[in-house]
Amino acid sequence: MNESVLAAKAAITAFFAAVGMLIGWKGIMILAWVVLMALDYLTGTWAAMMAGEWCSKKAREGAWHKLGAIVVIVVSIIADGIMLVICGNLPMLHIAWPGVILPLMLAWYILTELGSILENAIKMGANPPAWLSGVLAAGLKAVENAGDNALDLKNE
Repeated sequence: MNESVLAAKAAITAFFAAVGMLIGWKGIMILAWVVLMALDYLTGTWAAMMAGEWCSKKAREGAWHKLGAIVVIVVSIIADGIMLVICGNLPMLHIAWPGVILPLMLAWYILTELGSILENAIKMGANPPAWLSGVLAAGLKAVENAGDNALDLKNE
């Protein structure tokens, strides 16, 4: 591998390591999700334009949908934070809060965005292997199952 490629890889790795140190792994997940939301919106717009089906009403609906998802993530952040404070300061509740709402919601949204981006790419003419959508669907199902299991809070 040539030195410029290695230098680029090292720079990218250093960037993500620095971001991870500053905002943590949950912050990296949020950043990835925001980038994927933008990419989904763009690829959806491109696919609709390519098919001659772009309309501002659908674009607005897509933007409102993304805003709704942002609100859900804010609720997840608050819910996890408040539950950690409550459980940490009220031991008589005997709840061990795992703080998993935000990571599970981010994982769910990330996999959903990836699936939507894949669908848009297919509409634009890409021909990915069939197993790719299967992998994304299996990941989404695993996250949903983990969320269902996380709701079964274990008392200490």
